[in-house]
Amino acid sequence: MTILDILCYPDPRLHKVAKPVAAIDGRIRQLTQDMLATMYDAQGVGLAATQVDVHERVVVIDVSEERNEPMVLINPEITWASPERKKGDEGCLSVPGVYDGVERAAEIEFKALDADGKTYTRRADGLLAVCVQHELDHLMGKVFVEYLSPLKRNRIKTKMVKAQRDAERERA
Repeated sequence: MTILDILCYPDPRLHKVAKPVAAIDGRIRQLTQDMLATMYDAQGVGLAATQVDVHERVVVIDVSEERNEPMVLINPEITWASPERKKGDEGCLSVPGVYDGVERAAEIEFKALDADGKTYTRRADGLLAVCVQHELDHLMGKVFVEYLSPLKRNRIKTKMVKAQRDAERERA
């Protein structure tokens, strides 16, 4: 398994809309394994293919305490969302060190294909519901900071650009 590079906000590639996966083949299965390895290495709970510069509808998630219940979502789609909303702090591997409140549906139902191409449906609440909604936003080219006020978003963008410049200087 390969640890992939995670794109950092405000990289414009994070705003590309992912295309549906046409066929689940060895390449896609390898992608899901590499994405899981990358997510675990970065200590995240979810990762969308968009974040590793692959613009196909693939997501990996593991919200378990022991980090041993990986989920693969290929061509995922939210089929129902509760009218009840909850606001909670979110972070993102593409926006390291930034956490802020985002309002999401409290409960959802989603369907997806697993790594073997089998369709499954699942109802989710709590962290899993938030994670699925967050990762599906990535597939649509949306980063969680876009839910924040323009002032907060601009401060985050400035901070991220500065951090990237500093990191490039250190490597030079």
